Parts: sequence; C-alpha cells; structure tokens
Amino acid sequence: MDSQQTLQSSVQTPLVGSGEVTDDVALVAQLCDFHEKILATIARRIVGQSEVISHLLVTLLAGGHGLFVGVPGLAKTLLIHTLADTLGLEFNRIQFTPDLMPSDITGTDIIEQDDTGGRSFRFARGPVFCNILLADEINRTPPKTQAALLQSMQEGRVTATGKTYDLARPFHVFATQNPIEQEGTYPLPEAQLDRFMMMMNVDYPSFSEEVEVVRNTTGAAGDALDPLLDAKTLLEYQALVRRVPIADHLIAAAVKMVRSSRPGDDHATGDINEYVSFGAGPRAAQHLVLAAKARAILSGRTVVDIEDIKALAKPVMRHRVLLNFHAEAQKITTDQLVDAIVISA
Repeated sequence: MDSQQTLQSSVQTPLVGSGEVTDDVALVAQLCDFHEKILATIARRIVGQSEVISHLLVTLLAGGHGLFVGVPGLAKTLLIHTLADTLGLEFNRIQFTPDLMPSDITGTDIIEQDDTGGRSFRFARGPVFCNILLADEINRTPPKTQAALLQSMQEGRVTATGKTYDLARPFHVFATQNPIEQEGTYPLPEAQLDRFMMMMNVDYPSFSEEVEVVRNTTGAAGDALDPLLDAKTLLEYQALVRRVPIADHLIAAAVKMVRSSRPGDDHATGDINEYVSFGAGPRAAQHLVLAAKARAILSGRTVVDIEDIKALAKPVMRHRVLLNFHAEAQKITTDQLVDAIVISA
C-alpha cells in the first residue's frame, strides 16, 4: 500500500461548513491551498522571515506553542497578531512586566451585587481565555507569574481560586523574548521551555527587505485582513496531522537525535559529553515527530520523510539543550551541536 492509500484509508472527515464528506488526501490538498493563501496574506504585513513564518505555521498545525527570540523591531508581535487576524481566531496579548501577577493572566474572583442587594463571587476570566495568546517579553516577569502559563500550555485548562476551567480549543501560546537586554529579566525555567514546541530565532532582514519594510510602514495604512478559516476548520487540520503516517525507522531516527543530545547516552558524541549539562527530554522527540508530520502535509506530501525531521531538529531542540560553562567559554552554541547531531544522523 503506498503513502497516498495509507492516508486515504484514515477515517473520513467532513468538511466544515458543507454537507460533503472528503477523504484525508483531499483534505491535504485543501490544506495546501490554504497554506498558499495564508502565506500571501501574511506577506501583506510581514516582509521576509520566510523560515520563521514556516516554522510558525508548522507549530500551529501541530498543535504546539512557540517561542520567538530576537532583538526589538523585527515584527515578532506583528507576526503573531497577523496570524490571529488571518485565521479569524480570538487573540489576546499580555505585556509581561516585573509587577505582573498570576491572576492577571488566569483571572480572579470578584464580588458582584445583584438587584436585591445580595453579594456573590463571580470568576472574571483573564486574557489566557482565548485561542491565540501573545506573551510579549515573557522573560520580564518573575518565575511565579511565568508558571501561571504552565498548566494552560500543557493541559488546556486553568486552575484559579480552587476551581478548574477549560480553555477554548484551539489554544496556542506564542511568546517573545529579547536576547540582548538581560537586566531586569528572569530566565525561563527549563520546565516551561520544554512546553514550547519550537524556539524560533528571528534575525535582521536583508538590505532589500529592510528597504521594503521602511517603505511599507511609512506610507498609507494597510487594509484589514479577511479571515481565511475558523477555529473548527483549524481543529480539523490539526486532527489530520495526527493521522499522517510515519515509518517506525523515522520515529527511531527522531528519538536517536534527541538521545544524542544527552551527555552519557550511548548515542552522544564527544562534543555533547564535553559541552552539555542536560540534553533534551522525551517531549522533544514527540514534538519533533508531530512537527515533521505538519511540515509534510504543508508541503503536499502524505507521508513523512527524514528531511522533515532534520529540517526541524534545531527549532525543536535548541531550547532544550542546556550548555555548561565550558561551552560558554568556548562560545559553543546549541545550534552548532544540533547541526552536528543532524549531520551524523
């Protein structure tokens, strides 16, 4: 049975908004058409950054969360806002500051008085109750407040004032972080970093791209973006990702890459043993396989190949590999070590 037949044999899925029923292969074709449209729509506001946008869409389709690292002014916030506008999803933004409290994220009970003069508590939902949450400059708030996002990112629910509330689906956290201004910042705990499917490094634009950015942003204001789909359709696409077939030897390859980042493991190289304190955990392999599936169908393919895994190894693993002091002294980066792992895979 070939890859197309394998995917086609999956459970048939109804197209949202119509009475027709289509198989998974047709849904992949529909997704590819949507992919081209969303790239064109995002390009109306964002110049360049093609790799970052590609990784963002893979993260979204795979149902994960993303962390964007880059200096100020590179349109990180605008990119996430544009994505929400394009998808027609409910969007909230939290500007993280040192005085931000956990209840400012999750919400809190407030006292209300009814018409008869009686008083009762009502839970006022915080900004986390949305589809896409932008956590702007997430490392500017203390760990206690950062931790308020952990349960929502992992479980899709929030516990506040002793009660648990389910979040709407889909739910994605996209956070930004400034890598150069460290005064007054709080490094993200490894437990929270591990919840992010990908860490995306946002670099400066090229000369021609920067010229276009300045031209576009100093002229007349652009038109509003029309939503291309809704939450239910996105959930259909995310369910499709889970049904994409992947060979056992490719799953083993992803696990081997992740295990190769752990010092002392049988698959670790001398550089890993010398420069790494802690390697990536099992969640990295799970995210790597899911992201590879999403990349495959966004490319119009109905099965994963090894290039999908290799292409996503850096954004999936770079924030999960903890370097030691020797690596910092030698100016060794996690990207260099992951590159070596991919080459030897």
